[in-house]
Amino acid sequence: MNIIKTVGSNGQISLGKKFAGQTIILNEIDKGVWIVKLGRFIPDNEKWLHMPNIQAELNEAIAWTEKNPPEDTNFEELEARIK
Repeated sequence: MNIIKTVGSNGQISLGKKFAGQTIILNEIDKGVWIVKLGRFIPDNEKWLHMPNIQAELNEAIAWTEKNPPEDTNFEELEARIK
């Protein structure tokens, strides 16, 4: 479906109310050719969490915590082990 829009004097276009508040990814694939996709934004400092090897490590850690619930700490015993 082709929709003709006019870019306003401030450089903006409206995609309509149904897209209000949603995040989009805007790719300029050629001069004057844009692809607009709905998407989710991942901050640069969190991208490492989405790397396949990190996902595997996180899944392993989550599985471990599910099998090993926390226990109360005996501080006297811990202090004796540290000395």
